Amino acid sequence: MLDFGVIAVLGVAVIVAVTAFSKRLGIAAPIILVLVGIGISYIPTLPSFEVPHELILDGLLPPILYAAAISVPTIDFRRNFSTIASLSVALVIVSAFVIGLVLNAIIPVGFAVALAVGAIVSPPDAVAATSIGRRLGLPPRILTVLEGEGLVNDATALVLLRSAVAAAAGGMLSPWEISIDFLYAVVVAVVIGLAVGWLTVRVRSRFVDPVLDTAVSIVVPFVAFMPTEQLHASGVLAVVVAGLYTGHASPTAFSAQARISDRINWRTIQFVLENAVFLLIGLEIRSLVEHVHSAEFGVWAAIGVGAIISVILAAVRFAWVFPMLFFMGRDAQRAEVSVYRMHLALLAARDHPPANAAEARRRERARRFYERRRADLDELRREHIDWRGGVVLGWSGMRGVVTLAAAQSLPPSTPYREQLVLIAFTVAVLTVVVQGGTLPLLIRLLRISGRDELEDRRSLASLLDELGYAGLAALDDPLANAGVDPAPDVIERARQASFLRAESAWEAAHDDQDGVDVLATAPHHEYRQLRLAIVDAERAALAEARSHGAYPSRILAQAQSMLDLEETRLRPAREGH
Repeated sequence: MLDFGVIAVLGVAVIVAVTAFSKRLGIAAPIILVLVGIGISYIPTLPSFEVPHELILDGLLPPILYAAAISVPTIDFRRNFSTIASLSVALVIVSAFVIGLVLNAIIPVGFAVALAVGAIVSPPDAVAATSIGRRLGLPPRILTVLEGEGLVNDATALVLLRSAVAAAAGGMLSPWEISIDFLYAVVVAVVIGLAVGWLTVRVRSRFVDPVLDTAVSIVVPFVAFMPTEQLHASGVLAVVVAGLYTGHASPTAFSAQARISDRINWRTIQFVLENAVFLLIGLEIRSLVEHVHSAEFGVWAAIGVGAIISVILAAVRFAWVFPMLFFMGRDAQRAEVSVYRMHLALLAARDHPPANAAEARRRERARRFYERRRADLDELRREHIDWRGGVVLGWSGMRGVVTLAAAQSLPPSTPYREQLVLIAFTVAVLTVVVQGGTLPLLIRLLRISGRDELEDRRSLASLLDELGYAGLAALDDPLANAGVDPAPDVIERARQASFLRAESAWEAAHDDQDGVDVLATAPHHEYRQLRLAIVDAERAALAEARSHGAYPSRILAQAQSMLDLEETRLRPAREGH
């Protein structure tokens, strides 16, 4: 038996190697990891591989969901809430019942057990779809919908699974009881998630040391998950709510250093754990196959049922997505009428001055609400999802972490348990490999235009102009705003420096002309390249000084930190894995 440390080191090595290799192949890493895991599991000298489902559900799922939640912009989540709720709640329930009916007709396990399996295979995992979509430039709204669906659908599936397992054990199963259980699980989870998010943000905002901040950050998902589960509510939803709240509060509550540290740490945790789950799916296939001994319903029969269920899940998803797109269009039309009416009401109010201060505040709140609704409407117009986006949403139904863990949580007394677990794993493997493997081709064939890079750069430059003018207002009274009374030349130096970001952004916003790369010859770009060359030379000199030992190590460390900060500022940020 291999030592746990050896397994962990080998696992991380495989994940990193496969991810680096997948970028060259243009294939999502989860697909290759599943296939690599299957191949490794059949190496004769290696023992069969099994992971307790508690480790996945209680140990891996909370940090995975939290890492995803803190990176989802709450404004985008709010704008697409109805679509996300449709896919992550209603579609999961419908899919679970359809699969329950079909499975019960194929295998005589009883509807409650069949519904449990339906709940297990119903929630898609957005990891493979979003990684492919980002690489191929899917529109941001589609990515937001997929990410939001992946955050919430796990809670729906696990609550439904719990009800179905209780019914299979002899309890009652009625739509009313399921509805009450679901409502209780959601309300308690939202309350605890908000409470944990608010409390931990307040605690972390008081830390100056980013090490202490990181230590608290790592336990947040478990602080939200454990008490919620003890109250028999949805722990995963509490984690998601805590993550959304933390991500929303981060820009104002945390320091820049804390945000940078938090982002890097959680992206690393998310990368390792998410990919580890897909590797585990492949590694456990051999063990699952070996556990199926029934002559009347063997391995190939279970795999065949898994294939049938995969086709049905895809068909149900497509049958749901296209009517959903129609209702999204209707909602957009109603939103236009509503915004127009608010606009008329505000225009009419201009002719009548407010009678008192309370009415003035109400009008100001109404104006801000109108501006937010107008911005929402403009964004939804720009990011309209047409039939091609619907095809991508319909085909992005790959299963993952919840299917892996929930399948193994079926009670040992469940009839045909080994076959049902193998069916669930077959669905996960087929959807990841087949749908995930063909999704890039589908996106290219549909010729979906993603975000406009040039328009994004122009928007960034415009925003930086607004920020710059707001920042310059602080120079009008430096004593009150900065606590100093500088000389005029110092004020002018600060004023000129404030324009640098916006000027550099406007340079990047200019399109290439006649095949000439305008950015490569732009003054700010050339200045940045010169500064990077200077930093590289200074870093070489610092290495030489360290080798001579002429300066104390603490002084060398301070100089190293200064150079690192300068290089980070000069090098443009790159998108993640």
